[in-house]
Amino acid sequence: MTSNKITRRRLLQVGAGGMVTTTILGGGLLAPGAAFAKPYEKFTWISPRGTIEVMDDYPYWVAKEMGYFGDLGVETSMEPGPSDGTAVVKFVAVEQADIGFPSPGVLSFAVNNGMDLVSIFGSGYLDLFNIAFRKGEGMTDLKGLEGKTVLLGSAAWQAIADPMFAAVGVDPKKITYVEAGWPTWTTALAGGQGDACLAWEGLRADLGAKGLDFDYWLGMRGSPLPSNSLVVRRSDLEDPDRLAFLQKYLRGWAMGSEFADRNPRAAAEIVFKALPTTRANYGPRAGTESLMQIHRTFKGDMTKRGGWGEHDIPAWDAFFKILKDIGMSSINIDTARYVTNDYIADANAFDMAKVHADADAYVLPEDLAAIDMADVEANFYSNVIN
Repeated sequence: MTSNKITRRRLLQVGAGGMVTTTILGGGLLAPGAAFAKPYEKFTWISPRGTIEVMDDYPYWVAKEMGYFGDLGVETSMEPGPSDGTAVVKFVAVEQADIGFPSPGVLSFAVNNGMDLVSIFGSGYLDLFNIAFRKGEGMTDLKGLEGKTVLLGSAAWQAIADPMFAAVGVDPKKITYVEAGWPTWTTALAGGQGDACLAWEGLRADLGAKGLDFDYWLGMRGSPLPSNSLVVRRSDLEDPDRLAFLQKYLRGWAMGSEFADRNPRAAAEIVFKALPTTRANYGPRAGTESLMQIHRTFKGDMTKRGGWGEHDIPAWDAFFKILKDIGMSSINIDTARYVTNDYIADANAFDMAKVHADADAYVLPEDLAAIDMADVEANFYSNVIN
């Protein structure tokens, strides 16, 4: 990889046709995904949401805290990235970051614009995304939103909402979207703007803790689509050193996921230790609930999966077909080329008994130990309408 000095001076450019190139000041153009014959010097994960001060990325924080990445030989980091919803794939494509967490719609944007990226770990097995309504105004049949207004934090989120609506029989062309801004789109809904807004699991607990009391239609219950996944450059999969690194990295994510499944409060505490602002923003119970909400979409039904990170290939096939049908993709995307389960068996080849023992032995602080988990479970879906 080029030096950090050059990387910081690299400029992202998107031409009229949408193709991404990288200009290196003082040099020429570097094609996206250009192969390098040496290992990573640093490995950076980039967020699609403009922040990492959330519970969503708990597998990484657990793996880092518990040593599940092993000796990767380089520094790993998480970066918030710009709040622009497509920045995550642009930055990976031009090597401003090494692995990203885009929604399937944003991955399809990348494919349509010539970015040769591959989803290698299907974190979001079920649809993470929800539709939020003001209390008492919710609907179980989303066709009722045709002719109405849905608020988004970013215009790029339409790539998430349109296929979800289409998958459940709603004509997305009959939805009016308003970009209400990040992080104000939910407060805009609470203040009377629009008829609904896009939301997601994890955020549901966070908003409730902040006094934003909505009714929710849950994607994980009503949508057949997958959600965000870990995406890398194809050229990195073709480089033996980088592939070996990625396989160890994915195993850490799988182990972190198993740890959280065994002891969600311990996973929440690990996130809080890494991100003290997140502890202050959420508090112990809402943070635990947020993590659990996200985790259930990541987990799905493990009796039907080959392990953590396995993509639901038929769901991805259906997703890409819907995109073509509604005009969001100009091409027929070949799922097998851009979504792979080739690395899942290796990622899940870990000592599960050890991870369970680690999770069981983790000493909780008093505030997390005091959470009544039976009450959490009893109220887990109290504001869900489908």
